[in-house]
Amino acid sequence: MGGFRGVISEHEVALTLQLVRDSGLNYFDTSPYYGYGRSELRVGQFLRDLPRASYVLSTKVGRWMEPLNHNAPPADLRPGGLPFQPQFDYSASGTHKSLEQSMMRLGISEIDIVYIHDVDVYTHGSVEAADQRYREVMEGCYPELEKLRSAGVIKAIGVGINETERALRFATDTDIDCMLLAGRYTLLEQVPLDALLPKCLERSISIVLGGPYNSGVLATGPGDNAKYDYGAVPDHIAGRVIALQDVCARHGVNLIAAALQFPLAHESVVSVIPGAMNSAEQQANFAAMNEPIPVAFWQDLIARDLLRADAPVPA
Repeated sequence: MGGFRGVISEHEVALTLQLVRDSGLNYFDTSPYYGYGRSELRVGQFLRDLPRASYVLSTKVGRWMEPLNHNAPPADLRPGGLPFQPQFDYSASGTHKSLEQSMMRLGISEIDIVYIHDVDVYTHGSVEAADQRYREVMEGCYPELEKLRSAGVIKAIGVGINETERALRFATDTDIDCMLLAGRYTLLEQVPLDALLPKCLERSISIVLGGPYNSGVLATGPGDNAKYDYGAVPDHIAGRVIALQDVCARHGVNLIAAALQFPLAHESVVSVIPGAMNSAEQQANFAAMNEPIPVAFWQDLIARDLLRADAPVPA
């Protein structure tokens, strides 16, 4: 909805979100970062006049927005956003500033879940930089969110992250309620079964699984425009996807359906958010969630070493 991945008209946004609501889904995730404020504005426009108890809303902290400096824009400024630029800030005051800006854009003062966003190597460029940001979170952002949770300003604290090791650190060191884990527990990757998911079960931390298509390759298959982890698809991943497609063909199963349904079989995974850029993609997600998949399909994946034997599968 933010527009980073392509132009989406206001009309298409309204169609897509109304389709979600009409279909009974009630969880909406956004962030200041998505479209540099546009996603929150659009989600808030849709939600703010609805009964507050009828939906669950999450947003994120770790960045706040300031007007874009057109004379010297940031080198990493993403196209497609509003004319603002993000500033990383994991301090207590920065957390307050980010959350207050979000509430104003949304037009909603009751936020259910606040995720601490992108405290990882991918975002910050090095292990040392990510470690420094983690220390800032533990000294400023996280204690401040604990106060807000205790005061009832927010209902839950989470982290939004796409690295298993960093996610495990948060699960071990903090009393978070949930985790938005992007792309790390999918048909292509089950490393979290080793330590992260057992820790989440032990600590009663819920997992919202983002990016079940691993940035797209599990939805599109390998090809010139396919994406894996926001970039080009490596050869070994392409080969694995082709092998998955072969098993899908044998059992008459759509790969999209398998990718979307698989993560929810784990006890810790309470929601999966694939994202949709338009109403057609949202319809495809609905169809994929409702597609019957025979147990023999999952057994075949395990037998061909395309899925870990200890991974829970849909019944």
